[in-house]
Amino acid sequence: MSTEEGPVKQPAPEQTPDDFPSATRLANRYGAPKPGLSRRTKIIAGSAAVLLACGAAALMAMPSPNGEVSFKDVGFSIADATHATVDFQVTKDPEDSASCAVQVLSQSYAVVGWKQVTIGPSEEATTGHRVDVRTDSLGVTGGVNACWLLDD
Repeated sequence: MSTEEGPVKQPAPEQTPDDFPSATRLANRYGAPKPGLSRRTKIIAGSAAVLLACGAAALMAMPSPNGEVSFKDVGFSIADATHATVDFQVTKDPEDSASCAVQVLSQSYAVVGWKQVTIGPSEEATTGHRVDVRTDSLGVTGGVNACWLLDD
């Protein structure tokens, strides 16, 4: 048995009643596609975006003239169900006074100990502090909740 293969049949091109190609019909119905941005426009837009991002980063990195306070948790120790010790650092203008809220949390994230401490003027911008906090029940972590500048 021999099978002869005939010519491969190609699908017939789309025939429309008005003899316009389908792309022309779509353009007539929905409008011609808009041209893309030129390479020069893309380069200018990209450069402007990079310059704006660099400017925003520089603005955020500059210190604020109105004075700010920041803190960093250094460590904690839980002595027992009634006492905990929290170590932290505070950075502020040396002549400013600040107040910090120190808290100790339980395993369910409930506050079991809280103490507000005042940090007065100092010789250095960053100072280290150790605070003993009384607790209602056993804590599992301790740290600074917030710090703020005090009005003179």
